[in-house]
Amino acid sequence: MNIHEYQAKALLRSYGVPVSDGRVVLRAEEAKTAAGELDGPLWVVKAQIHAGGRGKGHFKEAGAGEKGGVRLAKSVEEAAELTQQMLGRTLVTHQTGPAGKQVNRIYIEDGSDIARELYLALLVDRSTSRISFVVSTEGGMDIEEVAAHTPEKILSFSVDPAAGIQGYHGRRVAFALGLEGKLVKQCVDLINKLYKLFVEKDAEMLEINPLIVTTDGDLKCLDAKMGFDSNSLYRQPEILSLRDETEEDPKELAASKFDLNYIALDGEIGCMVNGAGLAMATMDIIKLYGAEPANFLDVGGGATKEKVTEAFKIITSDPNVKGILVNIFGGIMRCDIIAEGVLAAVKEVGLQVPLVVRLEGTNVELGKEIIRNSGLNVIAGDNLSDAAQKIVKAVKG
Repeated sequence: MNIHEYQAKALLRSYGVPVSDGRVVLRAEEAKTAAGELDGPLWVVKAQIHAGGRGKGHFKEAGAGEKGGVRLAKSVEEAAELTQQMLGRTLVTHQTGPAGKQVNRIYIEDGSDIARELYLALLVDRSTSRISFVVSTEGGMDIEEVAAHTPEKILSFSVDPAAGIQGYHGRRVAFALGLEGKLVKQCVDLINKLYKLFVEKDAEMLEINPLIVTTDGDLKCLDAKMGFDSNSLYRQPEILSLRDETEEDPKELAASKFDLNYIALDGEIGCMVNGAGLAMATMDIIKLYGAEPANFLDVGGGATKEKVTEAFKIITSDPNVKGILVNIFGGIMRCDIIAEGVLAAVKEVGLQVPLVVRLEGTNVELGKEIIRNSGLNVIAGDNLSDAAQKIVKAVKG
């Protein structure tokens, strides 16, 4: 689960991390009052969406002013005007894709005098099962270019969970960033606080880009991007309360409410599979035979008829889907339950595209008999390869 920048900064502030003072604005008429509560003399007006690259983004609609979802204002009136221009518009960045995301919130904060821009991130390194730090002296909007062309300028190291965070970790970051004097002490303190926040709140990723050195010689987190482990939200009610459902794919949101593992993709063949490994194999074989999967969908080992019905509804709600492949290996999951769920869904939402069903495992013959006697135009797959070829042929003609 991701959160907005202003929410991430509120969390950072609660842990004593230095951030700029700011106000969130949901309606344009609130902008002037919000900006007036800040010191100035410069204000930064930031579009709030769950995507990076806002500074280099552009708005789809006319009337949104110059390019970029992060702009500088020199007066309260200008801050209010920029807010008016951006609210409700669709911001397109390299992370949103061409569809972009609608801006429903604006964050106005005090401007900062910047001497240097640095990069700092914490993330879960799945290869080591540890929390890793990633740091670079080349902070700012072009960090992707640094990673692609000068990776030697990026330092990465992990923290041993048995020993935990130590002073030398902060000093290592400070030296890698070329910090000296009082900034070293500030960096050690910052690293300790960020690590504590990361662990206590079950974060998956915390990116500060840029981490700046001000002209007064202090460290400050100028931007913040945070993501959390969705599996831990049951013990993080404070974090769960920050969820902005308008930023999520409607299909993925619906799937989460029925405990379905669903990720939307850009292909044309919808997939409904039980088991993550089998789901990935199904996606691979669809690509092998010349088509693209429209989603990853694992209905789980103990799915009910109702969950299968909802999964089918979610797949068919995607206008890009030109065909559906149901691939079930019944272990805990019974094939007759899957068959009944698919038929219930087809009767409820209709079947406008080709459907291929491959069943194997527990009660497989009963499942196949239910489908055969349904009277619906469902294509049977003898095995995974046969099913994949049939659905690709049906979609491609």
